[in-house]
Amino acid sequence: MSRIAGRFQALAEQGRKALVTYVVAGDPTPEVTAELLHTLVANGADILELGVPFSDPMSEGPTIQLGHERALDSGMRLRGVLELVRQFRETDKDTPLLLMGYANPVEYMGYAAFADAASEAGVDALLTVDVPPEEVDQVNAQLKRVGMDNIFLIAPTTPDPRLPLIAGQASGFIYYVSLKGVTGAGHLDVDDVRRQVERIRAHTTLPVAVGFGIKDADSAEAVAKVADGVVVGSALVQRVADVLAQGESSEAAITAAGALVQEIRAGIDRTTS
Repeated sequence: MSRIAGRFQALAEQGRKALVTYVVAGDPTPEVTAELLHTLVANGADILELGVPFSDPMSEGPTIQLGHERALDSGMRLRGVLELVRQFRETDKDTPLLLMGYANPVEYMGYAAFADAASEAGVDALLTVDVPPEEVDQVNAQLKRVGMDNIFLIAPTTPDPRLPLIAGQASGFIYYVSLKGVTGAGHLDVDDVRRQVERIRAHTTLPVAVGFGIKDADSAEAVAKVADGVVVGSALVQRVADVLAQGESSEAAITAAGALVQEIRAGIDRTTS
């Protein structure tokens, strides 16, 4: 059983929902990211999602796009991301960690070479935003070879006939994008999220985590009532950027991010208290 499957199973046995936190590797520096990952876990994150910086992050809104720019300016590239994971694993062997990014850096490294390097570093899964299920066989074969999960996105606009195809290729969990558009945009319609999660569950037994639009404890609580997990990204990236923009230290920014995660964790846990 993978670390991701094990974590969802353990949470389900406790009657709890997963908190998945996203940050961009190297934003604003690799050193800050390394400390931030441990802070997120200490404040209630169950699964870490680490963004691989890319020059054209087309699925991201302005907040995370700027995070990618800052990370690239800090010199972060895919191999540097894997080194960050390796450092994280020196003191945390248990927290599931997945990489989220775009196909180009992985293809450039080569699927087999990436799978070997990522597995050795301690990566548990890959989510590539721009690889459709019809074109995933090669990378999936390499990920399965090293025991890594492949996470897929499902959107409100995904037609019913495509759901079995996506579910059949996915492992770990399904990431449901609760809003049309890019990250950080729009407002949540929890009733629609409930309907969409039920639609997905008709085709898979994998857990369903919901992201996009979760910004605080209340929105996290609302989503946790209808899903197996909650993903928060833009709010975290923005919180760190705001503190640094005020001239505060990186330690203050990390502390602020931890406080936000703690608040969101408390909101999620209200659904099972």
